[in-house]
Amino acid sequence: MSKGNVLVREAMKANPFTVKPKTSVKEVAIIMKDKGIGNCIVVSDKPLGIITESDIIKKVVAENLKASEVNVEDIMSSPIIVIDPYAPLEEAMKTMGKCNIRRLPVVEKGKLIGIITNKDISKISPILHEISREWYDISKRDELYIRRQVFSGKCEDCGTLSTNLKNIDGRLLCEDCVDALEYE
Repeated sequence: MSKGNVLVREAMKANPFTVKPKTSVKEVAIIMKDKGIGNCIVVSDKPLGIITESDIIKKVVAENLKASEVNVEDIMSSPIIVIDPYAPLEEAMKTMGKCNIRRLPVVEKGKLIGIITNKDISKISPILHEISREWYDISKRDELYIRRQVFSGKCEDCGTLSTNLKNIDGRLLCEDCVDALEYE
């Protein structure tokens, strides 16, 4: 490992809040509110999943379920994606990006010892955060460039031949079909 690499264990929060699988969503929501946290790790002998504020909103509130009657095991995100405490922050950042998550439980020899979040990485390594933001911006620019490209060929909606097809949501459409979409 090269000098200057910051390890996950140096940026993580130790002793994350945990709950058992049969804990009610209401109990977890109260814990989150009282502790000012946005997640709890669901554990039995080992980490099984994670429950976040977003899980509660999308899977309980939006579904009009009664929080006191739903257990965390029913709505937790599982299987859980974890990281080793001796992994470099870059690896944590890549894992979060690839898996589209913002929190990674830290597990050593099968035991939960901490949690690392995007915010933790940003605090300890603003440069990594900037690089991550630039990667995101570049990928969005590439996506916009592809959308703005003009193609020649047959419209995938009406079948008209055109030298001015536009890529709309992965389909090549003529100007008339693009205009029709705008008025829907």
